[in-house]
Amino acid sequence: MLSNFLIGLREGLEAALIVGILIAYIVKTNQASKRKLLTAVWIGVSVALAASLALGGFLSFTSAELSPRGEEFFAGTTSLLAVGLVTWMVFWMKRAARSLREDLQGKVETALSSGPLTLAAAAFFAVLREGLETSLFVYANFRTIDGEGAGAGPAIGLTIGLALAVFLGWAIYRRAIALNLGTFFKITGVALIVIAAGVLSYGVHEFQELGWIPGADLYIWDTTSWMTKESIPGSILAGTIGFDTTTSWWQFGFWGLYLVVTLQAYLAPARKKSSV
Repeated sequence: MLSNFLIGLREGLEAALIVGILIAYIVKTNQASKRKLLTAVWIGVSVALAASLALGGFLSFTSAELSPRGEEFFAGTTSLLAVGLVTWMVFWMKRAARSLREDLQGKVETALSSGPLTLAAAAFFAVLREGLETSLFVYANFRTIDGEGAGAGPAIGLTIGLALAVFLGWAIYRRAIALNLGTFFKITGVALIVIAAGVLSYGVHEFQELGWIPGADLYIWDTTSWMTKESIPGSILAGTIGFDTTTSWWQFGFWGLYLVVTLQAYLAPARKKSSV
């Protein structure tokens, strides 16, 4: 539940801020066709959200229709894709956060001269990036948690996270609250990297089940005698750090290596351009 709450909050707030920047700039410029332009933005946002939900449905439906080995391959592959996409997005946001407003306003200025359709496309692609990332990562994280023991907790956590993100985005737009976005994105970025490490560990496990990676039965620990994955502590640890009751040495190695290398790179101070 906690991991999906954080995913929904982080990715949802990114999308909400993007929409807020687009709307605020249109309102600020006081365009004669403001209503038409705002409608175009909301159409683009709506289509992007529908596409994101469609991807989530496709992933769930496809997984349910596959054979056991096909499902293991599908789960392992989507896990690796989710880790790669989330890692790229976390570092992208770190680099682009300072200039995000200016970049989006530049796209709006370009779109204004081309008509509402171009503006709708700009809103669509801006939100689609966040939506597709969320759908893929949430699906992979659901697999990591294992829905059998988690119940409705992950879905509830995701819903609460998205709802809070929408509220915070609205409050920031209305200037009702002041939120240090740099600190927020840094902390949630670290949390997403930790969650992604668990998703990577799950992907390695699936490929071990396929026989593509050795050592499936060589466990670094086995807690099944005193803590199962379906227990409350087990499900919380599974959803946050990727804990598995029977974790192989390969799973632990990939988990630790990814975590150390990625966190070190993410938390490193930005390099200042040297003046010649």
